[in-house]
Amino acid sequence: MSTIEKYTINRHEKVIEAIKKINSVTILTLFVVDDQKKIVGTLTDGDVRRGFINGLSLEDATEFFMLKSFKSLRSTDQDTLRSIIEARKANIKLLPLIDEENNILDILDLTKQQNRLPIDAVLMAGGRGERLRPLTDDLPKPLLKLGNKAIIEYNIDALSRFGVQNVYISVKYLSEKIISYLGDGTKYQLHIRYLKETIPLGTLGSVSLVDSFDSDTVLVMNSDLFTNINLEEFYLHFIESGADMAVASFPYVVAVPYGVLNTEESNVQSFSEKPTYTYQASAGIYLIKKSALELVPKDTFFNATDLMDVLLSKNKKISYFPIVGYWIDIGKPDDYKKAQEYIKYLNI
Repeated sequence: MSTIEKYTINRHEKVIEAIKKINSVTILTLFVVDDQKKIVGTLTDGDVRRGFINGLSLEDATEFFMLKSFKSLRSTDQDTLRSIIEARKANIKLLPLIDEENNILDILDLTKQQNRLPIDAVLMAGGRGERLRPLTDDLPKPLLKLGNKAIIEYNIDALSRFGVQNVYISVKYLSEKIISYLGDGTKYQLHIRYLKETIPLGTLGSVSLVDSFDSDTVLVMNSDLFTNINLEEFYLHFIESGADMAVASFPYVVAVPYGVLNTEESNVQSFSEKPTYTYQASAGIYLIKKSALELVPKDTFFNATDLMDVLLSKNKKISYFPIVGYWIDIGKPDDYKKAQEYIKYLNI
């Protein structure tokens, strides 16, 4: 049974049938539709109780109990993201997506899906994972387990939670194992397509294998990252910055174990004893305008840093977004061990 079927009931159905249906769903809300399947109201267990207090009975039609004023999301809404944020703030748990004729296109469960970001995503999963051998001799690094899930699944689950619909996965080493494990994305409530590299193409080269993205913004990230980056905040930052590319970053601290001379010509201007410097390092997660990705050459090894060089040479804007939370690049055995320890204390 689809989500729409689970959470809708005809206005003429007796309320006893609505009660049975409410008892069968997780969130105690139904959307009431007419004979043409158009939404006309909502019904909660509270609405049913209020109806009984007002003299209605179990034999009365659902339409006499329903609330005609309700929150919905129009498919023509130009700012879907902010509308969903407002709904979350209002503690709305179910939000119907409707068209101009009030037909229900989808029902968003905001207890599971935080938003519906208007982006496509590309996950890089083609690497050999040399530094993790022998673990990666027979298994591609993205499929190594953290807890009860593969590393890449945590990233796919995050994309699904933020409502990303189209995901491309770049594969090369042991590609069939990744394709067999993840499938077409149905179990993650999104659509997965695969980009097969015949030669290594770098962190961005494989995006040239996509004929055309559906969205104007594309998220590109390494599949072997373990992070709780808030993709909604990252996207809002990107849009508000007006940049052509945004780089997620993490603080990298360098402690100099010596006294450092600050000089000008041959003179010492000041002196710092064992200073510590903090830099923003790339976390391997990028938001990029689709128009900027047109600068990526076809079938050529091309890294994200190469695109950054091209954009800067054209006086384009690149912003950065500091990650607040955890971020582990699982590239070495110590990183993998750290992530395995970390996952024990996370409820994910």
